[in-house]
Amino acid sequence: MSIFDAIGIAGTGVTVNRKWMDAVSDNLANINTVKRTDEDAFAARYVVATEAGDGKGTQVAGILTGSPEGRMVHEPDHPLADENGYVKYPDIDMSTQMTSLIMAQRAYQANLQTVTAAKDAYQAALHLGKG
Repeated sequence: MSIFDAIGIAGTGVTVNRKWMDAVSDNLANINTVKRTDEDAFAARYVVATEAGDGKGTQVAGILTGSPEGRMVHEPDHPLADENGYVKYPDIDMSTQMTSLIMAQRAYQANLQTVTAAKDAYQAALHLGKG
């Protein structure tokens, strides 16, 4: 594997992990989004990653969405409450989302470090050729 392959493979990881962090951020931003009971709750988004077609790296295979069923909460004073006093919240677990965010962030950082190390090695090789 060449230095350029390492940069390319790590670059695919950066892209996938960025999409993962975006999806988790959307989920966290909408964790308290309230809907009427006759509407769909915000459906959490989950990134599906797979091996890249050329076998070098990874790619986003798709974005899955969670259940729009949500969870019913009794809040009779809420302006969106139904006649029984219920509203609908997304069925998103904050601790699971925060764990996913940390994992995606660490993987993103690791891939960026790989790109940086490969770039530095390439620049060092160029300087050897000059001297």
